[in-house]
Amino acid sequence: MAGTLFYKILQLAAVMMLGFAVVKLKVVKSGDSRMLSKLCLYLFMPSAILNAFDMDITGEILTGILISVAAAVAAHILLLIIDFIYKKCGAGAVERTSVMYPNAGNLVIPIVSFVLGPEWVIYTCAYMSVQQLLIWTHGIGMYNNGKTDLKKVITNPNIIVIAVGVVMIAFSLRLPAFAKDVVSSLGSMVGNAGMLVAGMLAADLDFVKAVKDKRLYIVTLMRLVVCPLVILPMLKLISVVSNIDILDNVLLISFIACMTPPAATVLQFAQINDTDVDFAVSVNIIATVVCILTMPLLVMLYQMI
Repeated sequence: MAGTLFYKILQLAAVMMLGFAVVKLKVVKSGDSRMLSKLCLYLFMPSAILNAFDMDITGEILTGILISVAAAVAAHILLLIIDFIYKKCGAGAVERTSVMYPNAGNLVIPIVSFVLGPEWVIYTCAYMSVQQLLIWTHGIGMYNNGKTDLKKVITNPNIIVIAVGVVMIAFSLRLPAFAKDVVSSLGSMVGNAGMLVAGMLAADLDFVKAVKDKRLYIVTLMRLVVCPLVILPMLKLISVVSNIDILDNVLLISFIACMTPPAATVLQFAQINDTDVDFAVSVNIIATVVCILTMPLLVMLYQMI
């Protein structure tokens, strides 16, 4: 599995490099990525979430979803503790959100679909649902002096589709065939679109200046190594007290979500709010490159324990 994971991450990194190339070749401008960022946030990601909820739910799948939710809540409690400590150390909004929020959507959905199969994507929604609720309240508040617009949270498409997904599961509802095809098509764009945005923004980045910023290495280490290793024992504890056939893969999906680079949403928040954008880009690029090695190694560690 580690080899397959390595291949998929490498593939997404290649898409990021294509985003870099089209700007350098003057096909598009780096600033054009702003529109793509908004499409990722408000169209592609909601479509991916809704598409994952559109499936027949058996008792075993429902149990797996509930365990995924429990794991996601526990993981975010640990991440909130880490964030509290990091804030006390003087970290800014981009640093904190980069550590707190992994790329549980743009990166994990295509990886899980490729490595385990599309039927397993439903379990990514548990982590994504908890993260989306937090990132649009706690996360966005970091860029607005702790203030959160409740109306914007409630009307956010990502929050709305999570609520719709819960209703679909509760009442065993399915999307009509045409709607299913539309959201599936749009949702499949989320990984590549997020990587293109990162690559396009990287084209205007001063890499010499970026690599001199010690924050880059601290955030990368915390996001890719420290946070996953803190969360790993908790996931293994859940595996001890639970006993269902699909549990190992369910918890592995949660762990994969925890070990990814900073969420593309963090980069898009920084871009939309014009906050430390160059640092957000440099962290996203470096962490994506480094995770090509760290993610397969962490998956191997998970399977060995």
